[in-house]
Amino acid sequence: MAWWRRGRGERGPQGRSDLSGARAHLEDFARSRRGVEAYVEPATNVTATTVVLIAHDGEWTRRALPSRPVAFDVARSLDIPVYDVNLTGYPRRMREWTSRQRRPKQR
Repeated sequence: MAWWRRGRGERGPQGRSDLSGARAHLEDFARSRRGVEAYVEPATNVTATTVVLIAHDGEWTRRALPSRPVAFDVARSLDIPVYDVNLTGYPRRMREWTSRQRRPKQR
């Protein structure tokens, strides 16, 4: 009985990702914000290769893609700067934006 195999292959580093959906989301984000840069994150044992887009104010979004070359190709197709997060790290504005989002809203 292989009940534990149900759903395997749908996510994760070896799994498929919704390339057209991810591409559409990333294009929309890049088009609707200014100063957007792309950061490619490597696959891990738990997650697939991902691309993080970060806008000028630190707002960000992340989408999984099938492989590292595809991630770089998709990011380059957006005509924005593309970085390898292993070499550059994340920009401070991303951490600051995330911090602001976690603070309780003032009434």
